[in-house]
Amino acid sequence: MAESKMTKYLIIGNSAGGIGAAEAIREVDTTGKLTIVSDEPYPVYSRPLISKYLGKGYPLDKILYRPRNFYTKNNISTVLGDRVTGVDYAEHTAELESGRVLSWEKLLLATGGKPIVPRMEGLGLSGVFTFSCLRDAERIDEYLRRFSRKLNVVIIGGGLIGVSAAEAFTHRGVGITVVEMKDRILNTLLDPEASAMEASSLRGAGIEIVTGGTVIRVNSNASGDVAGVSLDNGRDISCDLVVLAIGVSPRIDLVTGSDVKTDRGILVDRKMESSVKNVFACGDVAQAYDFIYGENRLTPVWPNAYQGGRTAGLNMAGKRSEYPGGTALNSMNYFGMDVVSAGITVPPDDSYDSVVSKHDGVYRKVVTKDGIIVGMLYINDIAMSGIVYNLMKDRENVQSFKDV
Repeated sequence: MAESKMTKYLIIGNSAGGIGAAEAIREVDTTGKLTIVSDEPYPVYSRPLISKYLGKGYPLDKILYRPRNFYTKNNISTVLGDRVTGVDYAEHTAELESGRVLSWEKLLLATGGKPIVPRMEGLGLSGVFTFSCLRDAERIDEYLRRFSRKLNVVIIGGGLIGVSAAEAFTHRGVGITVVEMKDRILNTLLDPEASAMEASSLRGAGIEIVTGGTVIRVNSNASGDVAGVSLDNGRDISCDLVVLAIGVSPRIDLVTGSDVKTDRGILVDRKMESSVKNVFACGDVAQAYDFIYGENRLTPVWPNAYQGGRTAGLNMAGKRSEYPGGTALNSMNYFGMDVVSAGITVPPDDSYDSVVSKHDGVYRKVVTKDGIIVGMLYINDIAMSGIVYNLMKDRENVQSFKDV
């Protein structure tokens, strides 16, 4: 094994959670050795903006999450483009693909999520992509540039990733079909009414939406490139590329077989510390406190990753801090629609109340239980969404609240 280099704080992951932790650490400890390791070669960028990179040609500098001098300004060492292949939690070491070994005192796992890739014939063909990081967008861009004719894409998955990819492809003049196995798009974020409004916007942009169906095979042409897909209902759809946008799952490979306890993700307490002392986790990989459900859940959204990272960083640096909790929260603008959703948007039973307002393309909905806001939806008039979210987060009783 190569000689190890010592760092006081080791952060594996260079996205929202890792940056939140690094900033919090530096607020408390300005000199302790701090190292960020990432398998991506880029400085930290905003993942939600990869659709702008692909669709509108945004350069890297336009989608950066922090300025390029962020690391030097904050006395942070970086190891970019090198993957951590294993962690010894007893010896406090991390081994990298390059053979380098880093020893650490405090560790943050901010490894994020990995694209869900179903078992399906034809996934190894040229023209099949995922869409969760900048390199994915670069690969798709390179593929599109091979052709001078109009292309067609099938996007498997009608959630946030799929809709984001669809908007990017519209700017590239690509014909688009979205295949969603459930009965409506964005079904985990929106209620049926809001889903229908978003679907109408997609169809208005010329996008075909196929719901209630599953792709079972990607078909090829004689050259080994994508030629189409086959659905479980017997329908074949011709296309030139396929994008897998089913979702992401926590990247927990580095804790498999260790004493770090997991459920769907890495289980953490309110300090964002795992079951192993001095090992913390945040972001998509962490199963952290959800204040709506009152239990640890996966909430893979950017604001929660950053806040969880800050909490972890403060505790790593010796300043006690408690994660206030997060919940599903999404703010988006696709196909001309401003949308904010949070918490429970589809009440599971009659013990919940909903206040709904809909007029002139505006849709507002607030869901309560026993006078406490547990969910909200705002479309095309989102001015009040921040206030309502804060009431929801503060668990204020709004029994007399009527105006959404």
